[in-house]
Amino acid sequence: MARVTLVEAVTMALAWEMEQDGRVVVLGEDVGINGGVFRATAGLAERFGEERVIDTPLAEVMIAGLTVGMAAQGMRPVAEAQFMGFILPMLDHIMCHAGRMRHRTRGRLSCPMVLRAPFGGGIHAPEHHSESTEALFAHMPGIRVVIPSSPSRAYGLLLAAIRDPDPVVFLEPKRIYRLNKEEVEDNGEELPLDVCYVLRDGSDVTLVTWGAMVKETLEAADQLAERGISAEVIDIATISPLDMDTIVESVEKTGRCVIVHEAARNCGVGAEIAANLADSGIWHLQAPVKRVTGYDSVMPLYKMEMKYMPSVKRILNAVNEVLEVS
Repeated sequence: MARVTLVEAVTMALAWEMEQDGRVVVLGEDVGINGGVFRATAGLAERFGEERVIDTPLAEVMIAGLTVGMAAQGMRPVAEAQFMGFILPMLDHIMCHAGRMRHRTRGRLSCPMVLRAPFGGGIHAPEHHSESTEALFAHMPGIRVVIPSSPSRAYGLLLAAIRDPDPVVFLEPKRIYRLNKEEVEDNGEELPLDVCYVLRDGSDVTLVTWGAMVKETLEAADQLAERGISAEVIDIATISPLDMDTIVESVEKTGRCVIVHEAARNCGVGAEIAANLADSGIWHLQAPVKRVTGYDSVMPLYKMEMKYMPSVKRILNAVNEVLEVS
């Protein structure tokens, strides 16, 4: 069993599914000869050829339109947007066509495509290369939004995304692409979509997060444990549709909840989770739900970007606030 990084797990999943299913093709800017800007598709062109690993022009609208068309006609395309900030020209095709294909054709056609994109800050890149706008896609009917936070989840969730009969936006937190390695068996086993993963059991407070912020959230839970505070850590993994049952069940046990995400606060996914807790978990809450998020501003340049993103200290401060409410 190989020890791999998150980005290597992405490559493994793509290679497995391309080997098993001839309908799977990979396309995007520099995904072929160069293996992608983060090397997520390294070696695939040599293994599967240029007809299945397609280097496209620098034209995001074309990539999205081509992907929708291929998927609607029975293929399983996996497109890459080089960075999250470059995904905006693709929104028309994703929202107006991919997400509506099944509804528009009364089930005659579906759109089994995956749109991959590295997202988030923390690598000293300009703002268009560092955005976390996952809430845009979470708001679109018919679009599933998946965000892995570890090599094993990247492998299993990407396999499930490629096999899904409907469109999936698969966002990869590039700050943790090579942060650590994990044993991942290359056996083609997918992980379930639409469910949260409880990474750590706890009884005093529920910490809800996803993507790269899992790292800081787990570190905060470790520090809380040293103080005798038991924090349950939940990785959302699929932000749309949300598995609120797991979150509500946790809050029933802990009575308190802190939501952590890198994206801007206003209308973020954390607000939807908080609203659902107000609706379904209000009688279990012993304190207001707190959100620890990015700021409602453009991602700053690299000297300030770590101040923009939630830190362990900010998470601990929020936990202290909810614990102080009796």
